[in-house]
Amino acid sequence: MTSAARPSQHDPEFRAAARHIGRRRFLTVAGAAAALAFAVNLPTAGIAGAAELDAARITDDPFTLGVASGDPLPESVLLWTRLAPAPYQPDGGLPAERVTVHWELARDENFRRPVRRGTTTAHPEFHHTVHVEVGHLEPGRVYYYRFRAGSWVSPTGRTRTAPSTRDQVAALKLAAVSCQAYHDGYFTAYGHLAQDDVDVVFHLGDYLYEYAVNAVGGQRNYTDRTLPAHFNRETVTLEDYRLRYALYKTDPDLRAAHAAHPFVVTWDDHETENNYADDIPENDVPPEEFLLRRASAYRAYWENQPLRRPQLPDGPDMQLYRRLHWGRLAQFDVLDTRQYRSNQAYGDGSDVPGPEIDDPTRTMTGETQERWLLDGWRQSRALWNVVPQQVVFSQRKFDLTEPSRVSMDAWDGYRPSRRRVLDGAKAAGIENLMVLTGDVHVGYAFDIKDDFDDPASPTVGTEIVATSIASGRDGAEKPANWNTYMTANPHLKFYNGRRGYVTVALGQEQARADFRTVPYVTTPGAPVTTAASFVTQVGEPGLRQV
Repeated sequence: MTSAARPSQHDPEFRAAARHIGRRRFLTVAGAAAALAFAVNLPTAGIAGAAELDAARITDDPFTLGVASGDPLPESVLLWTRLAPAPYQPDGGLPAERVTVHWELARDENFRRPVRRGTTTAHPEFHHTVHVEVGHLEPGRVYYYRFRAGSWVSPTGRTRTAPSTRDQVAALKLAAVSCQAYHDGYFTAYGHLAQDDVDVVFHLGDYLYEYAVNAVGGQRNYTDRTLPAHFNRETVTLEDYRLRYALYKTDPDLRAAHAAHPFVVTWDDHETENNYADDIPENDVPPEEFLLRRASAYRAYWENQPLRRPQLPDGPDMQLYRRLHWGRLAQFDVLDTRQYRSNQAYGDGSDVPGPEIDDPTRTMTGETQERWLLDGWRQSRALWNVVPQQVVFSQRKFDLTEPSRVSMDAWDGYRPSRRRVLDGAKAAGIENLMVLTGDVHVGYAFDIKDDFDDPASPTVGTEIVATSIASGRDGAEKPANWNTYMTANPHLKFYNGRRGYVTVALGQEQARADFRTVPYVTTPGAPVTTAASFVTQVGEPGLRQV
């Protein structure tokens, strides 16, 4: 399904600067830093101070891409929006001038009980996106927020702070989503999620896809609009990625979900390029060209997501792994299994296990992130330790014959890395381990085994895999390989190929996962139902259908 990347589409000065890129990072070269506009941190007065646009001159609604919030902390929320009166234009319909944006936060959606207000600047260097970190708030409270630019007022968003890390919280309900290929269908599931009663949404990757979107929106088959021709190509440059986010964020169901709930986001591969590994591209391009593409993708990702300042990228590097808490009920260790991994074994795809996948020097997370995860577990006081991440963690055999093929892109292709993680959880005394996964466009529920090749081995945790929002088109309740997978993997308790999302209710005695699915996405308006529900008890790992 992939197409070759367009060669040399970056601006000449960017390509010249890219020749100064080292393996993994831009070298400290002043010329390269100056040439790469997306390598700056905050715009300087010399750059951003040259001109300010009078917001009263904005004649069309600049809030076409909605509002969002993310990464809730006990005393702080992160608010996001972007000014784009003409979102399908490269400049968003605004000149390269800074714009003053007003924001306000209140206890009620009518803003009769205001809590905080202020101003921020939408810089053209950041494509007129804004990230507002509002502090000094009360823990565990719902807030409402909005923005204003000139006479234009944004839609109202609803967010919340996390409980205090000292609080014995009774319950938390989260949703997990992933994989939203615009060209494969409508984001109907997001419309239902916007109405669902959840505290926070975890996006587990593939927020956008680099593949071309034609004039009718692919499987959406529009008859009431024609998309511009610049979407009908693979994303490579910073402008490409920025435009693609604009396309995705014009979807009303996605905007509704962002406005209704705070998101915690992490990427997988398609935000940059299919199945890349660290600095190794899928396509045969020079390494400096790929790192330039990666820098563009990472910059656009940060600009368009509700992320805090520590996640601001530095060239082709961005620390996305981070830790969040929900009182003493849950610790969330959000992983990045794409940026630091070793190259896929045996040329990627599926293959039978061999010596390469058992090489202990190969890693899924990189040494630093792995140590951070295990150290965090040793210090955790949470009842539930949840790991939102990208690719299937549990063993997943594809065949009834032995040796069976497994995925080289998932943790099956990095078995020593998985073993170190499981041993680290055991050493830290983690009793209630839950892994949240995306990537594969189906819903799975796994018992995580200490030894996957021994069905009698102790169950040490639970893996909940969220199906796609749209990727894979309509799908099927029972894919063609359903019997094979369920037989070859006795620790696999559920397998469904429809689109949708999953909710997980964490409590003091058990966790409950509800797989919410829609019957179709290639036409709008599908209803949502609960395909299956499972519980796992505190201190007794293992899934039971209810």
